[in-house]
Amino acid sequence: MGYLYSAESLNSLRPENSRAVLAAACLLGGMDDLCGYAYELARQSISIENIGDWLEFVEAIPSPSDGTSTPIEQHQVPQSRTAVFGSYAQRLKDDVFHFLVVRLPSILNVSGVSTPVTPQTEGAPSDAGRDTLLQIYARVPFDLFKAAVESPTFQIGSDQARFKFAKDAITIRKRGTARGQGAEETVVLAFGGGGANMGSSAVHVTRKLRKRPLWKVNS
Repeated sequence: MGYLYSAESLNSLRPENSRAVLAAACLLGGMDDLCGYAYELARQSISIENIGDWLEFVEAIPSPSDGTSTPIEQHQVPQSRTAVFGSYAQRLKDDVFHFLVVRLPSILNVSGVSTPVTPQTEGAPSDAGRDTLLQIYARVPFDLFKAAVESPTFQIGSDQARFKFAKDAITIRKRGTARGQGAEETVVLAFGGGGANMGSSAVHVTRKLRKRPLWKVNS
């Protein structure tokens, strides 16, 4: 509210409160400058340390329906708590996606590319960085996980290395994210396709409902 009276209030804007400030500015309206400042600070604040919080935020953003997909459970969903962010919600979701796919592998040195400091062989990234990446991807909502693993910008080595990474991540997800949704996630590697075509992927992630056991009722 202080911004209404003095632009000096921007001095109190911090990475840790930027998202809350953005929500307040969007809710009150007429504060485009403040929205812009808060959004930029929030976007730049995404890090390994707070990615868990950002994943929870992203998971609360409703995915736009294209009319071809069916949710796991059909029910009426109340308005999302992220609705107040308006168009900034999708922009922040895109920023989280970019962090997961491009920045995070680079930060963790999981790229399959040799460097003078940490020489690596193709498809054999450092175990510590890969393990951290796996633990983070094990918590990513499915739609974002699928898009990230299949993205041609997710450069962690060869198609085989990316397939192995997705397979290992899904194994961990079975104990948490996927298990709670009653769904089975799988990954396949399409030989002879994907990588040869610009913008396509040889790695494909799918999800299907687990069949519920049928109980026999004695009359």
